[in-house]
Amino acid sequence: MYLRCLARLKEKKIQTVSSEALAKVAGVKSTQLRKDLAYFGQFGTRGLGYDVVDLAQRISDELGTTSLQPVILVGVGNLGLALLSYRGFDQEGFEIVAGFDIEPQRRRDKRVPQPILGMQELPAFVREHQVRMAILTVPAAVAQEVANGLVQNGITGILNFSPIVLSVPEEVMVNNVNLAIELENLSYFIQD
Repeated sequence: MYLRCLARLKEKKIQTVSSEALAKVAGVKSTQLRKDLAYFGQFGTRGLGYDVVDLAQRISDELGTTSLQPVILVGVGNLGLALLSYRGFDQEGFEIVAGFDIEPQRRRDKRVPQPILGMQELPAFVREHQVRMAILTVPAAVAQEVANGLVQNGITGILNFSPIVLSVPEEVMVNNVNLAIELENLSYFIQD
């Protein structure tokens, strides 16, 4: 979130920013921002604020997004195809380098620049391109099996759009995105 705010400041040619101003743009308290940044070391100059370019670079270094990180997507249905088409990942330091599907030759409504490969090609592709992250958009019935295969082939980070909780080794990070739960959450908060 801070990195996105700093990118907008760079676009506006702003060179320094106070913790109060950056916190306001990020939607957090300035004490929280200073606490968050303190985890990465000493930033900023008292009374002058933060150098926007330097802080953005140091956060990118910490996140490992100074160069495009390769990501694969497994499950090229409607959601998978939409994610493959999205061009915003590149701006955040991630590049979806390929899609994988059990029916790679199936006719799809949209063309995407990435290759869509069969699942049997995944192990060699992951090794060759040193991929460590995957986006999972497969049906719930096969999600655990696919996740197991991803982990066996060296994937250590999974963004899971399948509506189940995956069981993975402790060293593997899974972020779950369940759109139905997010809508339920919104529905609860908009009730009269």
